[in-house]
Amino acid sequence: MTKRKNVLLTAYAVNPFKGSEDGTGWNISLELAKSHNVFVVTRKNNQPEIDRFFKEQPDPLHKNMQFYYYDLPKWAMFWKHKLGERGYVLYFYLWQMFLPLFVKMKGIKPDLSHAVNFHSDSHPQFLWMLGKPVFWGPIGHHPPVPKDFIAPVYSRKNYMKDRMYNAVKFVMRNADPFYYISKWTAKRIFVINSGINDAVRANQNKIIVLPAVANEKVPVMEEVKKEEFTLLSIGRFVYMKGFDVTIRGFAKFYHQLKPAQRDHVKLKLVGKGEELATMQQLIREEGIESVTEIIKWVDKSEMDAIYRSASVFLFGSHEGAGMVVPEALSYGLPVVCFDNYGPGELCDDSCAIRIPYGKYNQSIVDFSRAIKVLYEDKEMYNSHAENAIKYAAKNFQWSSKADVISKAYALIK
Repeated sequence: MTKRKNVLLTAYAVNPFKGSEDGTGWNISLELAKSHNVFVVTRKNNQPEIDRFFKEQPDPLHKNMQFYYYDLPKWAMFWKHKLGERGYVLYFYLWQMFLPLFVKMKGIKPDLSHAVNFHSDSHPQFLWMLGKPVFWGPIGHHPPVPKDFIAPVYSRKNYMKDRMYNAVKFVMRNADPFYYISKWTAKRIFVINSGINDAVRANQNKIIVLPAVANEKVPVMEEVKKEEFTLLSIGRFVYMKGFDVTIRGFAKFYHQLKPAQRDHVKLKLVGKGEELATMQQLIREEGIESVTEIIKWVDKSEMDAIYRSASVFLFGSHEGAGMVVPEALSYGLPVVCFDNYGPGELCDDSCAIRIPYGKYNQSIVDFSRAIKVLYEDKEMYNSHAENAIKYAAKNFQWSSKADVISKAYALIK
């Protein structure tokens, strides 16, 4: 049994009522509290929701959690908003830099410290200043989107934006001496996919792959007869999410069907974002307006019915993660995605059809063929659906992720 330790967790984003980054901060903290005494340092704006959760859902486990709320001075907050995205990057950097001083002022005395989030792999951590063993992550980044999948569809401006984003991250990782200190001092570095260390370039022995995605609970699935074959995709309407591949792959599949079959096939897109107009234009161009439904971002409680109404999760994303994939798998939805470092590593061939990157038009053909296979081969579809639930239950529980982290802690004397 792992010895109980006093663990300092720094989590910029923590919210028990949200998913994504906030959910990672909360769930890792909560699960680690089962075997350790955790001291969580986070932003002040997270306190109301944390206090509300403790009040509404009391649990003896919460006694093992102490939260400390820390922000930079008001002038820093002013410039954070004034500078936009650059301000957020700078604020987070300085927030981490001065955090060790806050810890010492509060008299927190941990056995070890762990910088949990943001997930960015280009910002250093400064917990080594406390003189205790340091753990870092899960960290990660989005790799460059292949040129054929961005410039012709989303404009050269977005292509340059993507390349500039990655260039800035490269400079931050390679020109900042504190970044090198972060790598040297960290006992273990948790990364969200197997490709991250190609960018971080840390000692490989320190690297532990730990996707920062999980399901809070696996839904109880009931046998439901679905009248329609519904392809579902969820996410922000931005170039990185590859909704153009989703739409065009579906359209190519749809137009190959007989008229009678088309009456029972549908595409459902859930999300919002700056490329909504582009998505709507693509839908019109592909002639699938009558069978495509766009649902604006809905409350988390409403997603259950949407997932249960779907047959397949179609995801053309190029991102380095893909938090909706584990959720879709937990609902027994076979996944069609790229075989990449993001969604492609969150599933396997037992529950997904993963498409290798190739030329743009060939990828559209490959996506349409994958959909067709799942549509026509009922035996394969049923096998993938059953395996999806099993895969989600085995690989995407917060408790299992906390076990990986605790075992890493135990290796350090």
